[in-house]
Amino acid sequence: MSSSSANIRILIKGGKVVNDDCTQEADVYIENGIIQQVGKEMMIPGGAKVIDASGKLVLPGGIDTSVHLDETFMNATSADDFYSGTKAALAGGTTMVIAHVLPDKNESLVDAYEKCRNAADSAVCCDYALHVGVTWWGPRAEMEKLVRDKGVNSFQMFMAYKESFMLRDSELYQALQQCKDIGAVARVHAENGELVAEGAKEVLELGITGPEGIEISRPEELEAEAAHRAVTIANRAHCPIYLVNVSSASAGDVIATSKMQGKVVLGETTTAHSVLSGLNYYHQDWALAAAHVTVPPLRLDQGTPNAIMSLLGSDTLNVVASDHRPFTIKQKAMGKDDFTKIPHGVPGVQDRMSVMWQRGVIGGKMDENRFVAVTSSNAAKIYNLYPRKGRIIAGADADVVVWDPEGSKTLSADTQFQGGDVNLYEGLRVYGVPIVTISRGRLVYESGMFTCAAGSGLYCPMRSFPDPSTRRWCRGRRSFERKRCLLTSVLTLIPLFPVQSQAAKAVEREPYTGEVVEVQNSGKRDHFGAPDLDTPTRPSTRHGGVRDLQESSFSLSGAQIDDKIPKRSSARILAPPGGRSSGIW
Repeated sequence: MSSSSANIRILIKGGKVVNDDCTQEADVYIENGIIQQVGKEMMIPGGAKVIDASGKLVLPGGIDTSVHLDETFMNATSADDFYSGTKAALAGGTTMVIAHVLPDKNESLVDAYEKCRNAADSAVCCDYALHVGVTWWGPRAEMEKLVRDKGVNSFQMFMAYKESFMLRDSELYQALQQCKDIGAVARVHAENGELVAEGAKEVLELGITGPEGIEISRPEELEAEAAHRAVTIANRAHCPIYLVNVSSASAGDVIATSKMQGKVVLGETTTAHSVLSGLNYYHQDWALAAAHVTVPPLRLDQGTPNAIMSLLGSDTLNVVASDHRPFTIKQKAMGKDDFTKIPHGVPGVQDRMSVMWQRGVIGGKMDENRFVAVTSSNAAKIYNLYPRKGRIIAGADADVVVWDPEGSKTLSADTQFQGGDVNLYEGLRVYGVPIVTISRGRLVYESGMFTCAAGSGLYCPMRSFPDPSTRRWCRGRRSFERKRCLLTSVLTLIPLFPVQSQAAKAVEREPYTGEVVEVQNSGKRDHFGAPDLDTPTRPSTRHGGVRDLQESSFSLSGAQIDDKIPKRSSARILAPPGGRSSGIW
């Protein structure tokens, strides 16, 4: 327990307590960083700070399961470090984040983890945990050490980012087997990395260099194919799988079908994918279009966000994260002449809760209990933090948000606390805002004012293997999901607007003339852009890579290609032509 939360007493009176499975009118008493009592007519010691929550909701603090803080990626460092990023999270009603550790190829996973801990421990304003990326295959012993000694229980594998993070199918299979053996959550970014790389080359050869290239070169069929392949590999490895950044109805269909078949598949999407469309890549303002570049890309079909939100509401998708990785316009401008050089990432850690309430609850896709599930409770259950996190209950950590469902604000880059100089939801009026955020019993945010300090958050070790209550949670939903997912796959996954095939072409826009951040030469090869055009490939027999269908194994000598294969003895067939009939007929 943080010393700053010792002996602090808070009474939240008159509110409506909302958990993922029930809503009740109750008061909440907090002392020493722990929720001590939930109910009515409680015996409360004197000296408690009273917060009037009349007409308000009392929610478990949000858990954002995917943030990238103080991270260098594609030659750019994210615009939020652990201090500014966690501070912005608290302003949005999130009281815990799970950040990423992405080791370089052949870098020790343990060393990369220790570097991240050193940067985070003295800076975080809220509790945090870490995912570790398996960006190359071989560190089997290090994965076990991280689980056993460091409190890590999740690893992220990539099927994209060829030449850098991507694992081959056989490597992914072995990584999933290891996750199963050590009881870790296997997170997989599913895109067909080989075809993504080829698509990037083809789009650049067409002269398309703007942000629209990210959407053209990474169609949703590449995500759906990889998702199906990932589930198949996980099934062969007998390992539950957690698909991240689900961006399309096609990938959602794969998850729904897999769940109906009894496979243990969990899905995480992002706020951006569940609200925004790929039309933003075609904006005339290059900087605004580039600000939306993330992977998988936002989808051009305007019905996709509606479908993703429906999947969240129906429990096909289980968690919504921000995947917060903000960059400035100057950093994005490194790709002004080549979309493959635009750093992948969007902001959102501060906006996640309010945007999801606006589009999910007010939009009629989920109720207040489901909102708590996808923003907090499900994450706590999956990562073995429940019920210490993700629930308003006696004995839980006092991570609590007083939520005003009638309160509103207009989202803008000018007023945000999160990093970056763009807000993806600029001008959006959202109803449903946090007015008080409590982290481990400390009042850290109230009515726009912060009372938190750097280093006041704690690292939360996450146990391996789900506990019995979580296993029951997974099993209890399976039969229900089989019925519900069938309806979901029929109703919500049908594209609302048919996508017409047409020739890809570049957007005609004024060239970007603003500042471009200088790339710090680290001596490392950039593996994130399009592969070099002279990358060795299988020789083609005709110019342009078209297979020679006239090629033949015919030889004037009479030799055949199978002459050296041992001949099988002939087999006598006793049945007459057409097969023998039975006398019974």
